[in-house]
Amino acid sequence: MKAKNNNLTTLEEFKEKNYGKRGTKERDELEAGYDNFKMGALIHNTRLEMGMTQEQLAEKVGTTKSYISKIENNIKEARISTLQKIVELGFGGHLEFTIKI
Repeated sequence: MKAKNNNLTTLEEFKEKNYGKRGTKERDELEAGYDNFKMGALIHNTRLEMGMTQEQLAEKVGTTKSYISKIENNIKEARISTLQKIVELGFGGHLEFTIKI
């Protein structure tokens, strides 16, 4: 049996210590930024899995390679309508949302 390393902290403990509890301004900003990062990463990974370049995806969606790059690299936030076009026109999928309270 391994001994517990008391120097380790969980991600949740780190976020609470450095950004506060859920519901505080700093923590909400951190979580929102992470959600945007995840969206860009999902688009990036899906595009690569489908063997598409940013230029090919942009062409299908009716936007520019630069804009796709900015979304994937978390420089720009995409509108819901743009996400829908990326998923439906670019990837041939269907965009769904879930609200958690």
